[in-house]
Amino acid sequence: MRWGSLMIAKRKGQGAARGKARDGVAPIGTRPSRPKPRYCIVCGTKLRPIREHGVRRMACPRCGFIAYRNPVPACGVIVMRSGEVLLAKRAHEPRRGSWGIPAGFMEYGEHPERTAVREAKEETGLIVRLSGLFGVYAGRDDPRTRAVLILYRAKIVRGRLKAGDDASEVGFFALDRLPKPIAFRAHREALGDLRRMERRKSR
Repeated sequence: MRWGSLMIAKRKGQGAARGKARDGVAPIGTRPSRPKPRYCIVCGTKLRPIREHGVRRMACPRCGFIAYRNPVPACGVIVMRSGEVLLAKRAHEPRRGSWGIPAGFMEYGEHPERTAVREAKEETGLIVRLSGLFGVYAGRDDPRTRAVLILYRAKIVRGRLKAGDDASEVGFFALDRLPKPIAFRAHREALGDLRRMERRKSR
């Protein structure tokens, strides 16, 4: 295999990036970012800008409702095997054709740990057991929304490595030979931290 000891494609040719990558980052997809609210979800009145704690927000002049635009939590797993890390290739926009840590957005009412385990199974076919918190990262370059990425260390319990859900390929890769491009800045930061940690362990 070119990039790692194991790579499985769901369908041959699926997941190729549209356009050319620039600066190691896949082109941003056509999916728009989360739009700013215009009308009150309580009474339907058109919102107006206000300043609250030094931040510009949209608020309802009639009932006082404030439309907060908060980051969306996402969770994922760092899975290592024989010195290689598990990554998934994105099958859909944004950043289709680029690689990332198995992760995804939380469902409403879902516990972060449950999200991480679910995303691992959906994207890679593997059932994992979490072994601790790896790190928390700010997602600032996803065109859909701002995110908070919570990553856990995890170990494989069972399952067969197979691309699924929104992944077109999955594989284990050496930390000094990662596939390119890596989809999001938060993922690149986490992989950089992982590389430094593994180097310190080997000294």
